[in-house]
Amino acid sequence: MSSAPAWPTALDEPVQVPDPGRLEALRAVRDFLAGDPGAVHDLLCEISTHRAAGYEIEATIATLDGALAEFEAYRPGRVPRLAVYMPSNVVLYSYALYLLVPALYADRLVFRPSSQVKDQMGRLHRLLAAHHGLPIELTNASQREFLREHVRPADVVVFTGAYRNAEQIRPQLSPGQLFLFLGSGVNPFVVAPGADLAKAARDAVEIRMHNAGQDCLGPDLFCVQEDLLDEFLDALVTELKALRYGPYTDPDADYGPVFYDGALEEAAQFLARNRRNIVHGGHVDFRERRMEPTVVVGEEVTPRTPVPEFFAPVFNVVAYRDPEVLAATLTTAVFTERALGSSVYGDAPALADALRRRTTVTVDTTLLSIDDGNAPFGGYGRMANYITDGTEIWTEPVLVSKAVAEHLPAAGR
Repeated sequence: MSSAPAWPTALDEPVQVPDPGRLEALRAVRDFLAGDPGAVHDLLCEISTHRAAGYEIEATIATLDGALAEFEAYRPGRVPRLAVYMPSNVVLYSYALYLLVPALYADRLVFRPSSQVKDQMGRLHRLLAAHHGLPIELTNASQREFLREHVRPADVVVFTGAYRNAEQIRPQLSPGQLFLFLGSGVNPFVVAPGADLAKAARDAVEIRMHNAGQDCLGPDLFCVQEDLLDEFLDALVTELKALRYGPYTDPDADYGPVFYDGALEEAAQFLARNRRNIVHGGHVDFRERRMEPTVVVGEEVTPRTPVPEFFAPVFNVVAYRDPEVLAATLTTAVFTERALGSSVYGDAPALADALRRRTTVTVDTTLLSIDDGNAPFGGYGRMANYITDGTEIWTEPVLVSKAVAEHLPAAGR
C-alpha cells in the first residue's frame, strides 16, 4: 500500500466537496478502524485468514486517508444514485472503494451483498454505519428486484464479479448509465534470467497464498525460464514446506481452509486432471475444506492453453524458452481478454514492456505491493475490467471517481 496524505486540519485550504460533512463521516470510520478494529477484525476472520484480515483493515484505512486527495485529483461530478454489486471477498476494502469514498460525490448509494457473505456483509455494514451515518443502503433484494428497483434507476452501476454475469446485466441498462465492471485476470508471474530466485519464490508464495489463495490478484500462471525451472521449484517447495496451517483466527497460521463455495471443488478437479504433473502437495480434505499448497508443472503455454482461475492455493507452473514467444502468447487470445496485472522478475525489459501495453506490471515485486485504493487499477482486457456508458466501451484501469469524472459528463457539477 502506498502512503497517503493525512486528513486536512483547520489550517488547510477549504475542500470543495458537495457535502463537507461527509469527509467527517469517512474520518469517523477511519478512526474507528484505526483505534478499535477488534470487532471488524473478528468479523473478517469468519471469511479470511487472520493476516489477510489485518491487511484489509490497513488497506481500508489507507484508502480513507487518501479519499480527499483522490477527490481533488479527479473532481468527479455529482452522482444522484449509485448502485453496487459487491464481491464475495475483501468485503471491508470493497465497502470503502465502492461506497464510502464515492459517498463524497454520490447522493444515495445502495448495494447488494454476495449471497456467500450476506450475513457478514450485513453485520459489517451495521458496524460501520453506526459511525458514518451516510445514505448507504444495504438491500437483500433478489437479483431481479435489485436490477429493477435500484440498478436501472441508478446513474452509476458498479459490478464486481464474473464477466459472464456482468454481460447479462449490461444489455439491460439504458444509454447514459455508467457501468463499471471489475473482474479478474490471469496475472502471470514471470521468472526470467537474472532473477533473484529466492526472492521470486518468497514473493510467489506471498501473493498466491494470500488469504489461502482466495484473492483476485493471485497469479493463475507462473512462467519460468526453462534453465531456471529446477532451482525455482526447489526454492518454491522449500518455502511451501515451512508454511503453517490453522484456523482463520490463528495469527500464526500462514494459510487456512478454502471458504468459498465451488472454489475447492474446481481446484480439486484441476489437480485430478493434472495429477501426473503434481510435484508438491496435492492432498485435499473435503470435510475440513483444506487444500495443501500444491505445485503443478505443465507444458509450455500457448495461446490456446486453458488457464483456470484459482481461488485456492494452487501454483500452476510452466517453463518457457523464448521471451519473445512468451510475450506474444501472453498478449494474445484469452490472455488479452483476461489482461489485468503481471509481475516480471529478472532482466526482461522487452517482455515487461509488451505486458505493460496490456496490464499493470510490477518488476521484482508483487501486485500486492502496489495496491492503492485511491488509484486506477487493472488492465486492458475486457474480461478483467471495463467501463461503458451504453454507447462506448473503454477497457482501462478502473477507479470510480476517475470513471465518473471522465465518462459521465452529465454528472452534476
